[in-house]
Amino acid sequence: MSFNDLFDSGKHKKNLGHFASIVTLAAVDGAVSENELALLKRLARKLDVDNTEFDEILATPSHYPINPPNNKFERLERLYDLFKIIYTDNIMDESEEKLVNKYAIGLGYDTQEAAAIIKRSADIFGGKIAFEDYKTLINNK
Repeated sequence: MSFNDLFDSGKHKKNLGHFASIVTLAAVDGAVSENELALLKRLARKLDVDNTEFDEILATPSHYPINPPNNKFERLERLYDLFKIIYTDNIMDESEEKLVNKYAIGLGYDTQEAAAIIKRSADIFGGKIAFEDYKTLINNK
């Protein structure tokens, strides 16, 4: 096995753990909806999760640990993926918020950072952003 194979294997394991966390969030409010399933399939392709792995993770997402990325951008990208799943039904309920908070801490954010990022993300995804924030988002290209 080459060094590159070892790296790819580690990256794939991280992707499987991330995908399992997303599946857990999708199922936290009951059965996975058709919209959530469609998004899960798109994310599975993005994360190189094959059909067999997809089915296995869908059946038992808790068997896959969170493997936090080493850099801030990748951690934020993983939270973004989770918020896309949470907001497929346009709301974040209490159980989803608790789970995403645990996931954020598992990714390496401290309690205060996690709370701030979750609040800000909820404001953005929930459409409750202030005009000044909207301007900043629009003007940052």
